[in-house]
Amino acid sequence: MSYTHTVTVPLSWEDAVQRTREALGEQGFGILTEIDVRSTFEAKLGTAAADAIGDYVILGACNPTLASRALAAEPELGALLPCNVVVRRGKNAHETTIDAIDPQTMVQLSDSPAVREVADEADARLRKALAGLSDAKDISN
Repeated sequence: MSYTHTVTVPLSWEDAVQRTREALGEQGFGILTEIDVRSTFEAKLGTAAADAIGDYVILGACNPTLASRALAAEPELGALLPCNVVVRRGKNAHETTIDAIDPQTMVQLSDSPAVREVADEADARLRKALAGLSDAKDISN
């Protein structure tokens, strides 16, 4: 089973991160956390480890309405929140990959119909955000 939805876009790193934030916002997601993996690796493991991973940020995206419904149905689901979205640099300097968690993974862990409904809606919103990104053109050049 695949656990992410992925799109690769012809965008610079900075543009891809910004547009991913905007696309998530348009679907009702806010960013609760941001982990700059490259900087963390460089600080803790050195430049070689940072260079091996490249530009890599994990955005912890949350749609409060959906999260509220999910937690009301099953409080333990908080361990799976927020929905992580990864923005990572491809080998090409003008190509970036965005991976979003597939919310259907929650359904694999729960039999609750309410959780299934939330996962379906979150899945549709994340897919729509990624679809908008796949149409993006690099305007930074």
